[in-house]
Amino acid sequence: MQAKFTVQIDSFKKISKISNAWSGEDYKALLTLMDFDDDVDAMDAAERREMCLMSLSDLKPEDAAVVVLTHLFPKLSRGKVEQMSRDMLNESSWEEYPDCLYHERFFNAYGLLREAFNGKFAKPTGAEMTLAVSAAHAEDMAIFDISMHSAIVRLLASGQGDDALINRLYEDQIKGKHFPESKGIVWQLKQIADNGVARQFSLVSSSFWLENFEQMDAFEAVSHADAEE
Repeated sequence: MQAKFTVQIDSFKKISKISNAWSGEDYKALLTLMDFDDDVDAMDAAERREMCLMSLSDLKPEDAAVVVLTHLFPKLSRGKVEQMSRDMLNESSWEEYPDCLYHERFFNAYGLLREAFNGKFAKPTGAEMTLAVSAAHAEDMAIFDISMHSAIVRLLASGQGDDALINRLYEDQIKGKHFPESKGIVWQLKQIADNGVARQFSLVSSSFWLENFEQMDAFEAVSHADAEE
């Protein structure tokens, strides 16, 4: 059964990188992949980052992309990684790659490589939003306890109308009982307040999915949870 909600958009901000997407351990792993000789363990996170960017910039852009993607997608074959790295130079892979579950990692890859190569790579376009979601009955909010990602993505899809791309691409999942792709559409999601019949959420995604909300203040929508296993 579909529950009805009122959604207030508290904030909307375009972003080109996600805060804290890369850790000191990530930089260490990248330097190791590039056969960096110095003692990486002796460096702090800032030094590792600086050395990582310098080392990436010493490579050809496609070779640097291979290093970054090898780290981000360790289960993929070398051949697949090389193909993906070539595609990155001409495509917006954070929104165009067929499997949306890869999109957040591509977004982070573009951010790092763009920094290393002074804009050689396309500028990734993302968005941060905070939403206040309210319902007539507190029990309607339970869908966010069952499957928060799926319920929020269905809510966002409902707020955009039937002709929106998300509704055309994922009609079966939006109407159905399981939506595994939801975590590839909304990359980061947190509930930051719960007042019974109202909750507040923060989320990060590609502007590819969220751009329709930039000029909105509020909307009415329906949603439901995934079926419990």
